[in-house]
Amino acid sequence: MGRTYTGDIEGKFAFGIQDSLSPQRFGAEPTFSTASFYFDEDNFDEIKKEIKKIKKQLGKKLKLINDYFKKNDFFNDDELKEKFGLDQKDLENYFDLELGEKILKCVKETGQCAFDAEIE
Repeated sequence: MGRTYTGDIEGKFAFGIQDSLSPQRFGAEPTFSTASFYFDEDNFDEIKKEIKKIKKQLGKKLKLINDYFKKNDFFNDDELKEKFGLDQKDLENYFDLELGEKILKCVKETGQCAFDAEIE
């Protein structure tokens, strides 16, 4: 079992790496009673800007990580660190990028994106 987010988009936060409050990175503040996040077209530019920033931070490591996950359904962070020289921040960025892209796609398609996230 892991911490999940549900609503307009759904998924699991990366165990031991990704913070439940990662969506804040893309410009929304949670309501702590339910850890709800809401994005709309007003957040669009900020979401795109943060995605671009993350991609720049990951640089060439992004392709390495993407290729790894095309072949593997699960991961061992020690293996990724040893094999590719990744650190905790690289892995956090990778999983936050995945989340940001889901948020962006949802806002593009529906004009908004709302979901609840389990808090650690």
